[in-house]
Amino acid sequence: MRISFIGTGRVAHHLAHALKAQHQIVQIYSRSAERAAALADKVCASAAASMSSLDATIDLLIIAVSDSSIADVIQAVHPYLPNTLIVHTSGSTDIAKLTQVHERAGVFYPLQTFSFECEIDWTNTPIFTEAAQEQDLSRLTDLAAELSQRVYQYNSAQRLSLHLAAVYACNFANYCYDMAKQIVDAKQVDFSLLYPLMLETVQKATQSDPEIMQTGPAMRGDQNIIAMHTAMLEQARRNDLKEVYALMSEQILKRHQPF
Repeated sequence: MRISFIGTGRVAHHLAHALKAQHQIVQIYSRSAERAAALADKVCASAAASMSSLDATIDLLIIAVSDSSIADVIQAVHPYLPNTLIVHTSGSTDIAKLTQVHERAGVFYPLQTFSFECEIDWTNTPIFTEAAQEQDLSRLTDLAAELSQRVYQYNSAQRLSLHLAAVYACNFANYCYDMAKQIVDAKQVDFSLLYPLMLETVQKATQSDPEIMQTGPAMRGDQNIIAMHTAMLEQARRNDLKEVYALMSEQILKRHQPF
């Protein structure tokens, strides 16, 4: 396929590199000409100077921009690529954002956390496809299958539930690691001492029901330990961490000690 991208962020970066192995990346467009040129150079493409200069003969246009920008981008690009299959890569944006403007619309959503510093294991990354037309859905699904062994045809409501769950499983979990590091850093304790515990926790959560795997003072209803931890955070004047600790402890207690 001949594929172009709008966007030069983390998703565009990794997806363009992955697709380059079997497809031709034609153009990269970004509001930042410098970033467009940089990514285009890495994937043997050219940088588009404007949306109006996008090649209308491509097979697929991938919009990999922030959710808030998707509606504006499809409005702007549709007049120049009226017959091209255009997809976004968002987990939380409904396909209707595209279909209300563009007939051949779809979604190509990889459920993964992306950073410029780390490579992606595409084989095990779930990819979710959706399209307004059956033929386009088949094309997107085949494309996804070239990258991943885990390809699913989910609708926008299902995809949104996954994206919300991912915020808890990934973004919030990582912030918990950040808070944990702040606590030990304050006492000059090596954060890496927690690595085996962190890895074991993730392994258990992926091998069994997380509810069953829950441990800790809140699950046991141990108010003495909870009070000790709370006092430590108060003494350190970390009301921000204390608030999170209290909220999460309360919710765990309600789930495991409902009466």
